[in-house]
Amino acid sequence: MQSFVDFLNSIIWSPVLIYLCLGAGLFYSIATRFVQVRQFNEMCRLLLSGKSSDKGISSFQALAVSLSGRVGTGNIAGVAAAIGFGGPGAVFWMWVVAFLGAATAYTESTLAQIYKEDDNGQFRGGPAYYIEKAMGQKWYAWIFAIATIFACGVLLPGVQSNSIGNAIEAAFGSGEMINTAIGTISLAKIITGSIISVLLGFIIFGGVKRIASFTQVVVPFMALAYIIIAFVIILLHITEIPAIVSMIIGDAFTPMAGFGAAIGWGVKRGVYSNEAGQGTGPHAAAAANVQHPAQQGLVQSFSIYIDTLLVCSATAFMILITGAYNVHGIGDAYIVQNVAAEIAANGPVFTQLAIESTMPGWGKPFIAIALFFFAFTTILAYYYIAETNIAYIRRSVKVPGMMFALKLVLMTAVFYGTVKAANLAWAMGDVGVGLMAWLNIVGILTIFFLGRPALKALKDYERQQKEGVEKYTFDPVKLGIKNADYWERRFAREQGKSTAQNNTDKTPNKPVNPTA
Repeated sequence: MQSFVDFLNSIIWSPVLIYLCLGAGLFYSIATRFVQVRQFNEMCRLLLSGKSSDKGISSFQALAVSLSGRVGTGNIAGVAAAIGFGGPGAVFWMWVVAFLGAATAYTESTLAQIYKEDDNGQFRGGPAYYIEKAMGQKWYAWIFAIATIFACGVLLPGVQSNSIGNAIEAAFGSGEMINTAIGTISLAKIITGSIISVLLGFIIFGGVKRIASFTQVVVPFMALAYIIIAFVIILLHITEIPAIVSMIIGDAFTPMAGFGAAIGWGVKRGVYSNEAGQGTGPHAAAAANVQHPAQQGLVQSFSIYIDTLLVCSATAFMILITGAYNVHGIGDAYIVQNVAAEIAANGPVFTQLAIESTMPGWGKPFIAIALFFFAFTTILAYYYIAETNIAYIRRSVKVPGMMFALKLVLMTAVFYGTVKAANLAWAMGDVGVGLMAWLNIVGILTIFFLGRPALKALKDYERQQKEGVEKYTFDPVKLGIKNADYWERRFAREQGKSTAQNNTDKTPNKPVNPTA
């Protein structure tokens, strides 16, 4: 199984996809005149300005749901893997992917808003929707939807739960093993997998509102706590920061693990972590209730900074400052070996050791708890994404029980992923990420050349910004954007209300009859 999955990854994650991810980010950065820099202040303002409605969640809730997908195992175990297989220089390429990917995130999230639908009182949208409506290729949209259901419902959840299981076992496990039908498994992992599955079921049966309510509290709290711990460790080693930064930049171009390894692992783990271009973030973006599609695009763009430039950088600096890492060479050889050879790079132990070396007794339990919340909320986001794509398919083909089946499959995948080996779980996750990235990036680049809807929305939003309007409006017909049905109806309603209000204001007051 492992060799087959590795073979698939060698095809999917070829150099073509690596440079496609970087190229798409650079292309959209130039096309939007580096919107991720120009509109940074507006991103911050929009974070707390939106409100939820009966049909949609607020901008901040949508950010929290998408961050729950972004801030997960990739930020803790994924960074360790990037360093372990690509050397310290891989961190530099994670930064590059984040900076350029912020423009990609703006584009795909704005597209999701433009082409979203009202599905039985709930906003739905994402790549499948905008591929069908903007590209006019329903078959391609179906391929993306099916690939995403498989990736987010089966492959990716196991990566998250596997890291939770490994971290819990390292921190609290007794070493007791149990013989089961799928092999000999530690008791700690069996208990952990069972607890995660039960909690997951309770929340996902409550719908997107319950997911949003849970993630908007948990994600910011855990991200802040994690960054504070990292900041303390960095402060305790502040004199080493210049040397660490120099090593990261130097190894990015003349790296110990080879230039190809550094850029390959940096981009792969960067895309896995911040998800820019992968096509997952747009699903939550479409659920937001905003005045203008570009607003949620900007909010989602900001989430890339939070994920990679804050949380991933915190992990990288902790690991590199404390020297709690190995760098794999060819075969079983090591270029750098600072910790025991049996410690897997595809896991959270590097990060646990980094904290443990500075705060004895804190590292293993803290990372176990942090990973539980980070990874658990990511699994919730995966469920919502898979659910949205099933909703897309049900527009054409209605099969009873599809949503219920998804819930059961996801809970099973989570339990299975918790107890299986880390290498297989990560390899399967890479297959899922790679498939979605290929399909989505090709889609958004094609859409740009067909009509540039995301760019038109940005120019329209910036025009209204300069005019200082109190309430933003979006008229897709005026901008030459077709098939944006929701926004066409909304604009017509707003214009109708405005006209009615103007007529009311112009109606003269009737004179009062003093004898009445």
